[in-house]
Amino acid sequence: MPDICPICEGLGLHINRRPDGTQFAEACPYRLVQRSQRMITRAQIPRRYEHCTLDSYETGFGGAHRTLAAAHLRARKFVENYSPTDTTGTGLLLTGSIGVGKTHLAVGILQSLVAERGATGLFYDYRDLLKQVQNSYNRQVSETELEILKPVFEAEVLVLDELGASKPTDWVWDTVAHILNTRYNDRRTTIITTNYSNLPPLGGDGGQGSAVRNAVREETLGDRIGERMRSRLQEMCVVVEMHGEDFRQKVKRASFA
Repeated sequence: MPDICPICEGLGLHINRRPDGTQFAEACPYRLVQRSQRMITRAQIPRRYEHCTLDSYETGFGGAHRTLAAAHLRARKFVENYSPTDTTGTGLLLTGSIGVGKTHLAVGILQSLVAERGATGLFYDYRDLLKQVQNSYNRQVSETELEILKPVFEAEVLVLDELGASKPTDWVWDTVAHILNTRYNDRRTTIITTNYSNLPPLGGDGGQGSAVRNAVREETLGDRIGERMRSRLQEMCVVVEMHGEDFRQKVKRASFA
């Protein structure tokens, strides 16, 4: 049997008093905290990232690139301006190299939206989502592709981590298009992280030496998800570029101490 709230005794409301002495009813703060905790649990944030909040995001360490502080400020403004009832569905696309804190920032935004703005949300690793969809084609698996994708389509706020991390194939491109187009058409907020630069495919110019350049250049987001979907992301999301060294290597290396 659950504990009875010491403030509202299970009613969900409690009586407060204004400075002039008049009384009014308001939502029980204890119940609101409980609801936030339930919503964060339902967001399926991995245990490794449960501690990630906007308050714990570090930008003041030695050698930190100025774009990290700018991204942190953008994240806070995004939370402040978010309205569950009046949204255009505009999200964020966090780009940058490995270890600059993109996932930390994305999870921090999600946790703040739930706790401060009353939103609901869902976290998905891009690779894990594709594997679950692929696994649904196995006849021994009871879950269908639609059953897997339905909560992804319908989440008020979706964090899609590591976009582009899976090897690009026609099936991958079609699946990404299905997810992004559905959320775009339904005006749902999507927060995306990617290690790939927000550029179109750089190959295929056919000029002399292009094969050599393509062999040594770094892949772009356009290479990984297709230019059509990269272009769609420009309509769906505000792009936030994050630069710097790998924080895990520079500041927070694992040790047995």
